[in-house]
Amino acid sequence: MKVLIRGVRGSIPTTGTDTSYYGGNTSCAVVSEEECILILDGGSGLQKFNLRDKADVKRVDILLTHIHLDHIQGLGFFTHFFDPSLVIHIWGPVSHSHSLHSRLSRYLSPPLFPVLLRDLPCKLLLHEIENSSFEIGPFTVESRYVVHPGPTVGYRINGKNSAFAYLPDHEPALGSIGLNREKSWVSGIDLALNSDLLLHDAQYTAEEYKLKLGWGHSSMEDAMKFAGLSGTKHLLLSHHDPYRSDDQLTEIFGRLKKQNDYLFKFEPAVEGVTYDLP
Repeated sequence: MKVLIRGVRGSIPTTGTDTSYYGGNTSCAVVSEEECILILDGGSGLQKFNLRDKADVKRVDILLTHIHLDHIQGLGFFTHFFDPSLVIHIWGPVSHSHSLHSRLSRYLSPPLFPVLLRDLPCKLLLHEIENSSFEIGPFTVESRYVVHPGPTVGYRINGKNSAFAYLPDHEPALGSIGLNREKSWVSGIDLALNSDLLLHDAQYTAEEYKLKLGWGHSSMEDAMKFAGLSGTKHLLLSHHDPYRSDDQLTEIFGRLKKQNDYLFKFEPAVEGVTYDLP
C-alpha cells in the first residue's frame, strides 16, 4: 500500500515561499495498490492528481470526510471528472437534512462554480456512509463518525498487510478533562487502533487550543496522546494552521520532539511525500 500526501494545510490554501516546504494545499491524500486508487478528501491538493502513468485505471474512488469547503474545493478542478471512460465513486457522510448530491451541488453549481454535477462526462456514482465497512478492490474501508462540526467521518484503510488511518479534522479531547484515558470513550480510537500510519489533525499548540475548545480541531499534544493511546506506529501531524509559516512549524515541532519520548515515530505531514506501508 502506498500513501501519497497531497494536502496538509487547514481551512484555506496558502501560497508563498514561507509555506512551500510543508505545503500550502488543503486536505488530500492518495492511497494506491496495483491499479486501485483511493483519494481521501478533495481539498486543493486534488488538482495536482493525474493518472498519466496509469492508463489501465478505469475507476477512482473519492472518500470525503465531510463537506466543509477546504475538503471539497479541489473537486471542481479534478480533470478526470471530464473523462467519459472513467467510473468515479464519491463516498461521504450521510446527513438527515440533505442528500450528499444536494450538499455537493451547493458548491458545484452556479454561481459558485460553472459546471453542474449532472453535466460531468464521467460515470459518477455517489454513496452515503455512516459507521460503515465496505470493500474497494484490495482494500477494506472503515468509516466512523468523529467529533467535528457537521456530519464528519474518519477513515481506516486496511490493505493486505497494513492499515492507514485518516482523521484530518478531529477533536478527540473535547471537554475540560483533556483526552479520556478510557479508549471506549475516545472519538475515532477504533480507526487508529494499532495502525501502521495515522494522519491526524494537529492545528493548534496546547496554549492555542485553550481558546479553541469546540472548534473541531486538535492540539498537537492531544494528537500525540491520541496516537499513543491507539497504539499507532507512525503519526503524521497535519491540518497545519494557515497562518503558520514553515519556520514556525519547524520550531514548534522541534520543541515537541525535545519534550516527548513516545515510542512511536511522529513528524509533521509534508505535501508530496509518499509512504510505502508493509
